[in-house]
Amino acid sequence: MNDTLILGKTADAWKQEFPIIEDICALRETCWRNPQKETFSKAFSQCPLSLVDVEDASRRLERFAAFFMAAFPETVPMQGILESPLQAIPNMQKALEQEEEITLPGTLMIKLDSHLPISGSIKARGGIYEVLKTAEDIAFQAGMLKESDDYSILASPPFQELFSRYAICVGSTGNLGLSIGIISARLGFRVTVHMSADARQWKKDMLRSKGVTVMEYASDYSIAVEKGRKSAEHDPYCHFVDDENSKTLFLGYSVAALRLKNQLEQQKIPVDQEHPLFVYLPCGVGGGPGGVAFGLKLVFGDAVHCFFAEPTHSCCMMLGMATGENSRISVQDFGIDNRTVADGLAVGRASGFVGGLMRPFMSGCYSLSDERMYHMLAKLADTENLYLEPSALAGMYGPVQLVKTPAFREYLEIEHLLPAVSQGTQLVWATGGSMVPKEEMERYYRKGASL
Repeated sequence: MNDTLILGKTADAWKQEFPIIEDICALRETCWRNPQKETFSKAFSQCPLSLVDVEDASRRLERFAAFFMAAFPETVPMQGILESPLQAIPNMQKALEQEEEITLPGTLMIKLDSHLPISGSIKARGGIYEVLKTAEDIAFQAGMLKESDDYSILASPPFQELFSRYAICVGSTGNLGLSIGIISARLGFRVTVHMSADARQWKKDMLRSKGVTVMEYASDYSIAVEKGRKSAEHDPYCHFVDDENSKTLFLGYSVAALRLKNQLEQQKIPVDQEHPLFVYLPCGVGGGPGGVAFGLKLVFGDAVHCFFAEPTHSCCMMLGMATGENSRISVQDFGIDNRTVADGLAVGRASGFVGGLMRPFMSGCYSLSDERMYHMLAKLADTENLYLEPSALAGMYGPVQLVKTPAFREYLEIEHLLPAVSQGTQLVWATGGSMVPKEEMERYYRKGASL
């Protein structure tokens, strides 16, 4: 492999220039501090998106609240707003401290996007939002809908007939396909989900039960996306949801920050320079964590610090951001297999859009093994009675890394955070799990408990 050129250089030359690649290739758990992070004001001055865009997305989701209540009864208690709980996990904090023989600074909390209504994952934010925006645009153009209307009419037969003339298409490792398939089918769209080999069988079965066409591939995420994109290319009535490049998807995720701000205020948890917020986001191609992190930076500025978490076999964002090559480089270029139990994170090539946009905002990335995700899955179930899918545990190792690794200790020093970190909040973003079938979750748990 060392003789094969990667963007004109050998693997050894890449490793010499960027030593982190040595760890990535050895499949070692590792941390990368972003040396190109800027102050919020400087990063924002170069950014093509703003809070106005995020607030526009938030208002659109609010307009659809009446539709959600009509189409998905489980959303009625929240008045049609798709949101997830925020809670402290003190027992898990104690367990991590005992196991790692450290003191975790501040309060350990979890954001349970694993329990979002409709599709039980963070993808219920961006994926559902993009389909809603597509439906709204079509209904506006048809003259059948105005912003001032009661959007519950979108669940009625005339709109289902309208949307049945159109198709939605996406490539996915699982959760994005699940959210887009469920919402598109309920609106009446013809929908096709192109699934990679990593996707769990139960997710495919659930989609098919909703009338979704599922195309299966023996290869990974990139091929599923490519097939989906090609299938939509020559059909003017087909909308392709582009997980790698979609600004709409990204903005749907970013609305989470506005909601989190309210939740923190309700729980009287301050976020400022004296009370920093550290957020750990599981990362696949980057759209979900990138959108959430971007929203958080808009809301909290320099008081929030966002880290992406990836499997050791699929740390494409760390590779792309560390080298500055973003989507031009993949883990497969270095002979890494991109095989992981964390199906939503099984991505070998990161989004160039997210990597480029988030470069001045991001604090860093870290990687962790599948075994560690399994182990923490069982530990969280034992200590807090919370059951998540393995990929959702990727964020749980971040607070440990913040304390134990030289790269992140250096980050705390550079950002002058050492005096304030013990007064801060460590927030783990749990990205999926509440819809995992019981028998599958029991298998995950047994595996984790045995390690």
